Amino acid sequence: MDLRNHFLLSMPTLEDPNFQRTLGLICDHSAQGAMGIVVNRPLALTAGEILSHLGIDPVANSVARQPVLYGGPVEPERGFVVHEEPRSWEATLQVGEHLGITTSRDILDALGRGEGPARFLITLGYSGWGAGQLEAELASNAWLTCPAEVDILFEHPPEARLETAAARMGIDLDLVSADAGHA
Repeated sequence: MDLRNHFLLSMPTLEDPNFQRTLGLICDHSAQGAMGIVVNRPLALTAGEILSHLGIDPVANSVARQPVLYGGPVEPERGFVVHEEPRSWEATLQVGEHLGITTSRDILDALGRGEGPARFLITLGYSGWGAGQLEAELASNAWLTCPAEVDILFEHPPEARLETAAARMGIDLDLVSADAGHA
């Protein structure tokens, strides 16, 4: 089962502090493992601060005010831009038909000039799983999955994304039991 372009919803019983109450976007998934980005944990940084640190002066206040998100515990100093319009940036991984993740500076330069994708998220760090690790965590009921929906990423505040994704599945995470039934 390929989980690329799916959301990963942490179950209330997940005790790892890196992933408690998180909504992740799976960006790559294969027999070798999986890579994802947490999309609902804002940091105390804005895109304007990140761009300024890189010597880029953002022309649009809407870009400068965008919150930067905690993407995961792996390489927290590395930036990722999740965006619509996955055109050919220098280093882009196509996640879905209309969704990509880019790690190259050219997208940041374009965002600063007001020429980048209209809808984007900037994250620091990512989440990674070795071969079979994510599947084992899913089997132990640590996560729920559902297809990713771009409106949840770009039209809802970070703090509401997990509950919105769960609600679209008809689930209230506060009412989920830690016990799984197996027939």
